[in-house]
Amino acid sequence: MSDHASEPATTIVPPPTAAPDNALAAAAPVIPPTDSSPVLAPASRHIPKATLVALDITPPSSGQALLKHSFAHQLALRPGEAEAAARAVGHPAGAPLTRLLAGYEEGAAEPPGPAPFAGVPVDELVAFGLAVAQLRRTGPTPDSPENDTASGLGNASGPGDGQRAGDAHADRAVVAVQNLVFNTRSSRLSMLNLERLEMAPAGIQRGELIATVPLAPLEETALTHKEWSVTSREFTSIVTDSLESYSETGVTDNTELSQSTASQQQHSNQFNITGTVSGGIPVINGSASSGFTSQDSNSTSASESRKHASGLTQKASSRAKQEHKVTISTLTVTGTEETTTRTVKNPSQTQAVRIDYFSLLRTWRVRLYRYGLRAAYDIVVPEPSAAIRKDYVELAALRAALGPFVFTLPHDDITDDVRPADQAPGFPPNRKHYRYLGDLYGVQVPDPPEATKEIFPNDTVPAGGGWHFYPMRFRIEDGYAISAVTAEFHLGMLSGNPRMHYGVEGSGFEKDSGDPLHDAVVLSDPPYNAFKGRTGEQNVLIFLHDVGPAWVGLKITTARTPELFSRWQSQVWTMLHDAAQTRYLAEQQDIANRIAALEDRLAGVDTLTLRREENDEIMKCVLRHLLGTEYEFMHPGAVQALRSAGVDTAHGAGFEPGALKPPDGAWAKLRRHEDLVRFVNQAVEWENVVTFLYSYFWDAPDSWDFIRNIRHPDPTRQAFLRAGGARIVLTIRKGWEDAWVRFCEGGFKDADIPSDHPYLTIAQEIAAYDDRYYPGIPPANPGRAAVRIEDTVSTECAVAVGPGPVVPGLPVTIPVASSRGFTPGALVVIDSTHRRDLQETCTVVAVPDPGRITVDRLLHRHDGTGTPFPVVQPGEKGELIAEWNEYTPSSGTDIQLNTNLPQMS
Repeated sequence: MSDHASEPATTIVPPPTAAPDNALAAAAPVIPPTDSSPVLAPASRHIPKATLVALDITPPSSGQALLKHSFAHQLALRPGEAEAAARAVGHPAGAPLTRLLAGYEEGAAEPPGPAPFAGVPVDELVAFGLAVAQLRRTGPTPDSPENDTASGLGNASGPGDGQRAGDAHADRAVVAVQNLVFNTRSSRLSMLNLERLEMAPAGIQRGELIATVPLAPLEETALTHKEWSVTSREFTSIVTDSLESYSETGVTDNTELSQSTASQQQHSNQFNITGTVSGGIPVINGSASSGFTSQDSNSTSASESRKHASGLTQKASSRAKQEHKVTISTLTVTGTEETTTRTVKNPSQTQAVRIDYFSLLRTWRVRLYRYGLRAAYDIVVPEPSAAIRKDYVELAALRAALGPFVFTLPHDDITDDVRPADQAPGFPPNRKHYRYLGDLYGVQVPDPPEATKEIFPNDTVPAGGGWHFYPMRFRIEDGYAISAVTAEFHLGMLSGNPRMHYGVEGSGFEKDSGDPLHDAVVLSDPPYNAFKGRTGEQNVLIFLHDVGPAWVGLKITTARTPELFSRWQSQVWTMLHDAAQTRYLAEQQDIANRIAALEDRLAGVDTLTLRREENDEIMKCVLRHLLGTEYEFMHPGAVQALRSAGVDTAHGAGFEPGALKPPDGAWAKLRRHEDLVRFVNQAVEWENVVTFLYSYFWDAPDSWDFIRNIRHPDPTRQAFLRAGGARIVLTIRKGWEDAWVRFCEGGFKDADIPSDHPYLTIAQEIAAYDDRYYPGIPPANPGRAAVRIEDTVSTECAVAVGPGPVVPGLPVTIPVASSRGFTPGALVVIDSTHRRDLQETCTVVAVPDPGRITVDRLLHRHDGTGTPFPVVQPGEKGELIAEWNEYTPSSGTDIQLNTNLPQMS
């Protein structure tokens, strides 16, 4: 799926019609314009190209073992369901199909594999799948308490979670049936015509008029010659990939036709709303053909390939001309490296002159070759990039975690009460809530102010008659207010004085007594209600009259004010806020660092590695499709053996000598697994696998917003990540067509399937056609007498010819439309693929004249009187199906004096 300078072009093929071999003569190759300029063949550029032709074949009910095997996995059968569904469709107990599907039930030892499905009709599997879906909707899940052990399903248990689960399982069965029907009733087999665009420099010719400078007699002027290119980034930044070498990004000359053509193809891919094409040979499929037909230069696919290729190169050359500008002016411009200033003078004293400037165009000879035919296997898979999207899920989660700091803890929640939810092992018992918050945010917070404080002002009073006043001065601590005041009196009697008087000024408390006493009165309570709520400096006056020795004192109880507690809450809140903010900013910085590291890891991968990762994911999707969604890439027994031996399976490190001692038979299963892996890698030309990436909306709707926001600097990787589905065309390696069809239809590579199986016969015809018409690369050390033919030559014969009437096997002279290009010693193919029973290969022994060729022998009679039959001499380069010229600007400029006006363009 490379996106490099030799990116192949693409072709749309419309549906051909059933017609004789010569019915498409109107689609003959483009006739190149006459050009006597030499062609620099060693300087040719090549762009791989291909045309995909879908085959309209009715698949047989038998075979298609891999698709049926995948269907059995998708059903996700549970214990007892196979037998219950079999009874529902009328299969007797113990029938082969019932036993086969029971092997796929949950808890079964090991699924039987795809091979037994080859002989199972598709209709029987469809009926079985629909029965499973119906039973799941009408009964509880097999593991529910009401399960009927006899039937494996049981009776309905009513609505609820079990019923909803049953509906979900039923939907899964319906989807499996739909996939089976779709995949088995449409042909998976197609043809891939391998093609190549060859572009060679073929001379220089004068282009359009750039500027004209008139000069009067003896006039002198300064001319400025400026050349520049105006190109968009997508057409100049080219990524070159090679699985065998390295990748680099470079800026190329936009006058290079092959590079412009590759860039134009990239541009077309980016604007293709049907699907982005990637892979070794990106192609676009049109309508299906009616069956296997000749793919020569007169075929519909060749005609459409010519149209597409010529249109692509024309757009590329037009863009190169549009983006390449040259100006000639009489103003001197400084400061640009591309500007050249010259002084010109007309030396004539009587004649005016005109200097005409013309661009020089490079001529390119473009040839379209068809050099091979491959069988291809066509599948569609969902979410090809699901595995490598995981990093983007993590990236989205990290980005969602970024945001402004928000601290939602209310002030009122900072309290000194004890809450059961705050208690935890490892912390002191009865942990108060504010300490819990401090531990939560990692900060040591101060204790709250004491709820109450007491003050005890007092004085000793000497004995004496008359009035005595004693002020009690004290200060209430800031943040506190008096909540209670108790006055205490210890009074003695004066001798000869029967009564004494005492009280507290301003409180309303006064009292007489005739005996010594110890009295305490709460002044802050009714009926006095004195001093409560006072703050700051206080002076309480106690008065006494006619008392003996005495002691008086006050007990002042103060309570913290709401303002003081609120200030503490604010202080603690600030400390918690700052601690939380510091921690949050550190976490945000860590998240930002992780985002930057993850973005660098995702974007800082070379192009080669990106393409290799995408190819690996495509291969994994193909294997899951062919071998079932439950396919294990390593046998579970082998994995368990590795784990039992203490191997680090998480990092793939192990296999130390003597570390593994697997039980008997464990490695035998692994060997069979390895054979399958080897076959799949050999039978498919993975370097030429073509992938059509379909838009995100073919994925689950819930994922659309996420997928739309995936970004990557590499456009091919971004298209791969955003693909909701992918159509994958597997190019079958030459020589492996038979084994591949047997593998897909019979379940293993040597499966015995009918010799007249449509897929098998067409695969064999494709291989035979490629062998006959496309000899390919010549041997490295050919013999001296070896004949090397580069280009395919074809002609027609309109008479009847056949073996010699007397002595079969003698040379035969064949009248042809033209013998030009046929070479003695070369192989030729007689007749077309429409007459496969008559088609044969022989050797040219002579070319007597322009209208005849002589071959070494003929084995069959060929009658061209009604419809001329083809005679084809295959070439090493393949069959030339089109040739034309394109023109791109060069850096040269042509100058002429007084050009005739009719000759200007």
